[in-house]
Amino acid sequence: MGRAVSGALLVIGDVVTDVVAVHTEPLTPATDTAARIRTLPGGAGANAACWAARCGVAQVRMLARVGAEAADWHARALVAAGVRPHLVTDPVESTGTVVVLVGKDAERTFLTDSGAALRLSAADWDPELLDGVVHMHLSGYLFFADPSRGLAELALRAARERGVPVSVDPASAGFLSTLGVNRFLSAVEGVSVLLPNADEARLLAGLADVRRAAAALSLRFPLVVVTLGAAGVLVAEAGEVTAEVPAEPAEAVDTTGAGDAFTGGFLAARLAGATPTDAARAGC
Repeated sequence: MGRAVSGALLVIGDVVTDVVAVHTEPLTPATDTAARIRTLPGGAGANAACWAARCGVAQVRMLARVGAEAADWHARALVAAGVRPHLVTDPVESTGTVVVLVGKDAERTFLTDSGAALRLSAADWDPELLDGVVHMHLSGYLFFADPSRGLAELALRAARERGVPVSVDPASAGFLSTLGVNRFLSAVEGVSVLLPNADEARLLAGLADVRRAAAALSLRFPLVVVTLGAAGVLVAEAGEVTAEVPAEPAEAVDTTGAGDAFTGGFLAARLAGATPTDAARAGC
């Protein structure tokens, strides 16, 4: 697939605790619905970092903010996954928590308490985090609160000054709508790779057709890679869709973190020298 990765990947984003409830029957209001419930380490940024390490990036760093009650647990999980954690312990808020409701169709609905995650701020930035880094990835969740957006914009400027390419996962169509598309696009100006899902791509481009949306966004960002779930992935560059990559055949059980897993695999392949199309295939 390419050469070995000689530099580090820096991921800045969210480390949260996922409470995943898988229910095979529809939710029944005002009474009980049987479910299988697990508590797991998660977060879009953490998931992508762990999958990048799993897919061959030897040096992965993760900057995030957590609460004191779960800091050690998350740090151990990241280290076990091959990620070097730089976790700031918040003195006030607890670790972000996401209740994930997974239905029979394997689709997930999130109830999100960002907690400490979006309190990451410019004061938590250390320029040495970029030493030896060949790529930086930002979780889009950072842009949905003032403190973490300030950190993201500071890190993006620092990366550009050093010539380090940056990718962004827009993270949430719902939060994007609340923040405002123009505000988000302004904040991520200068990013090299945009990794939206279909809903996020349509929203950011203001176009209902996902192919047209991907092509339009690639006039603003050098490389746009749109995940389509079971329909695979679109790759767009310079105003054109340049590749369609099918999804791998699989039985969907729980789609939580699927896009993050794609991001980790995609970035690992790109850092190893893969073309955008081959990297998309690796992500799938």
